[in-house]
Amino acid sequence: MLARHIRYFQAVAEHLSFTKAAAALHVSQPALSQLVKQLEEELDTQLFDRSGRTTRLTDTGHAYLQYVRRASYELRDATRAIHDVNDLSRGSLRLAVTPTFTTYLVGPLVEAFHLRYPEITLNVREISQESIEELLQEGELDVGIAFGDVHCPDIDAIPLLDETLALIVNRGHRLAKEKSAGLQALNTESLVLLSKEFATREQIDSYCRKHSIHPKVVMEANALGAVIEIVRRTTLSTLLPARTALAQDNLVAIALEPERLTRTAVLMRRRDAYQSFAARAFTDMAVDVSAQLNA
Repeated sequence: MLARHIRYFQAVAEHLSFTKAAAALHVSQPALSQLVKQLEEELDTQLFDRSGRTTRLTDTGHAYLQYVRRASYELRDATRAIHDVNDLSRGSLRLAVTPTFTTYLVGPLVEAFHLRYPEITLNVREISQESIEELLQEGELDVGIAFGDVHCPDIDAIPLLDETLALIVNRGHRLAKEKSAGLQALNTESLVLLSKEFATREQIDSYCRKHSIHPKVVMEANALGAVIEIVRRTTLSTLLPARTALAQDNLVAIALEPERLTRTAVLMRRRDAYQSFAARAFTDMAVDVSAQLNA
């Protein structure tokens, strides 16, 4: 059954005249009559009483019209919804990030996105990179922000910015006034680090092994906020992006010399998956905000 048959039936029902309906539809009356007759044969019922001087709906025609009108409203609403999503006046986005980006990238990015697209519902999760890749593959996420060493071949990674990890201490720490520190200084530090489930910790451990560094890890936490709060309130130090300290009043970043621990932040999305208009807009904005942070 074609949508055109339904449209023609509704026109005749509204005008109660094949002649007037044909004029409104810009079709010939015989063509209109034929299509309505085909619809009646398809439904195996008579929709119009044509026996009198005027055309009238039969009882089944009245019943059918109610559903046709309801369907027409739904179709109009569906078309409107598509346009709403296209112009980002509605929609949703599922985002996941690894912890270290929360303090300096996610905040400005979410702020800019919400200001421009306030009707988009944003669901933000802070999880490990491994979990981000798994959820992207399963279609449970739209985009993720993590690091360049993506393990899954089905995920595309768009570079956002380069970040450098530094020794982060509070302003009362004995090294707080130093601009840089030799790598061996880490051997004398007591550290609080993110737990081993996070990519940041894996990168730190690899860096230390490469340079034969054996720092004393006295605390671990599975939340970035907990690590920052511990450093703020104790003499412990940590290894986090230097930008983390810039976002905190009581923390300072000390560069590690001579070889710095750097990595690339990327926006991840599943290759060949459908990208919603919200996801595309968020990707563009992530690139723009990252460029401003790099400037």
